[in-house]
Amino acid sequence: MVSDHKTFDTLIIGAGPVGLVAAIGFARAGHQVALVAPPSTPNGFGRTVALMKSSIDYLAELGLWDAIQPNTAPLARMTLIDDTGSLFRPPPAMFNASEINLPAFGYNIEVEHLVRILESAVTAQSGIIRLTDTVEAISVDSRSATVTLSDRSSLNGLLVVGADGRKSKVRSAVGITAKEWNYAQSALTTVLDHTRDHHDTSTEFHTREGPFTLVPLPGKRSSLVWLASPARAQMLHALDERSLSTRIEAQSQSLLGKVRISGQRGLVPMAGLSVSVITRHRAALVGEAAHAFPPIGAQGLNLGMRDVRDLVRSTANASDHGSADVLANYQRKRSRDIATRTRAVDTLNRSLLSPLLPVDFARGFGLLAISTVKPLRKFVMRQGLGA
Repeated sequence: MVSDHKTFDTLIIGAGPVGLVAAIGFARAGHQVALVAPPSTPNGFGRTVALMKSSIDYLAELGLWDAIQPNTAPLARMTLIDDTGSLFRPPPAMFNASEINLPAFGYNIEVEHLVRILESAVTAQSGIIRLTDTVEAISVDSRSATVTLSDRSSLNGLLVVGADGRKSKVRSAVGITAKEWNYAQSALTTVLDHTRDHHDTSTEFHTREGPFTLVPLPGKRSSLVWLASPARAQMLHALDERSLSTRIEAQSQSLLGKVRISGQRGLVPMAGLSVSVITRHRAALVGEAAHAFPPIGAQGLNLGMRDVRDLVRSTANASDHGSADVLANYQRKRSRDIATRTRAVDTLNRSLLSPLLPVDFARGFGLLAISTVKPLRKFVMRQGLGA
């Protein structure tokens, strides 16, 4: 049951990494916050996330980065390798963070560790009430938003934030329609031990079924995200550890030497989601409630972190945090970034799946240009960081 204080400035629905950071961000900005979601059960199934500069800067601003960084590995270099078998195969494209005067593009962390750290920060942060009830209903009017919980109690707030993922109840409640699509891919995820050093380098092999990506973790460990056809991904997921390790070594061209599966395995169907607007009637969407796409270039969670940052900043100095002016400001700040990232990831992923020679040529020429034209390479690197 909710405490006697049932009226809040901001109601946040969803407690994944984006929802947890949103709660802390709004509380640090002086809001009284209710964070509503079932208890977190951190189990990443081999999932990691690369936090890029825009996210790190915001986490540092909130005083969270010092607790997160010791659990991460830096991504000082990135390598893209065309392994499609195309007639036009460019040489590997290599990117060094030092070229843009950074020690690292970002830092990779297991999702399980990140959620645990953020949950602890929520518990320690004043101004947040954490509720583990499920949401039964959401309604909005010109003055406030109301969230009804499974225990029949209700919460009122000026702003309701949908951080509740692809099946967002907030999005549905305010009538924002999502466009969804599927890819003929599933992602196999796990964590690996290996005998060779990764040298803080993330390596992405572009194959005909999607990217095969190795991302550094602390020590001689890396995370794997292997996009393949649903049937092949299911077959790989079902293999015993020795057989799967052999397949991974072959696909990675023994880049990391002998590998051993050291984490749980995940298997995730690949899909995309977009919306025409991210605000309506005292509601704002963040993270995968507003956009979703395959895990290419570490764009997804970092995009969600920028959503939170810009939404919190849009409410600054506003007497009514859910007013039409606040929501319009947030919509204006985020529209271009979201549309650009969604289109770029979708285009690259579809280009890998296409058998058409002109598409191969365009993709290969693009990678070659990025590799050889220094100003273009620096621009692409900065864009990848959320600049």
